[in-house]
Amino acid sequence: MLNKQDLSLNELMVLSSEMRSAEKSTAIAYFMLLGGHLGLHRFYLKKKGSGAIQLILFIVATFFYVFSAVSSALESDVLTIISMLLFVLPAIALFIWVIVDLFLLQGMIRQYNAVIEQEILQEIVRHRHMEQLMGRGKPLEG
Repeated sequence: MLNKQDLSLNELMVLSSEMRSAEKSTAIAYFMLLGGHLGLHRFYLKKKGSGAIQLILFIVATFFYVFSAVSSALESDVLTIISMLLFVLPAIALFIWVIVDLFLLQGMIRQYNAVIEQEILQEIVRHRHMEQLMGRGKPLEG
């Protein structure tokens, strides 16, 4: 496996350039966490499954919140209590999940960026290997 220390100056410049365009920003991810109840920060980090679950929880909680308002206007105590309960359960779950994400987000960003860096390094190795096969590149180390 290739490390950054094994790269030539040109390869380091390519790595830096590619990382600038592909890596995820901590500031943007935390800004998106403000809309955490929609799962935006998870979609940003390509965690589509958990982002979709957060979005669904938000939609369900919103639906039952509106439903409880309508049922209370109709003065139906049973429907109001059931709909408030069905509002509170996903809302609390989502609230706790977003608070936990507040502490996990930095690690998720770091992990995402490390994976992207390894993919770029693998591309550099492939390119170096192709140049070596064509007789133009320096030999692979390691």
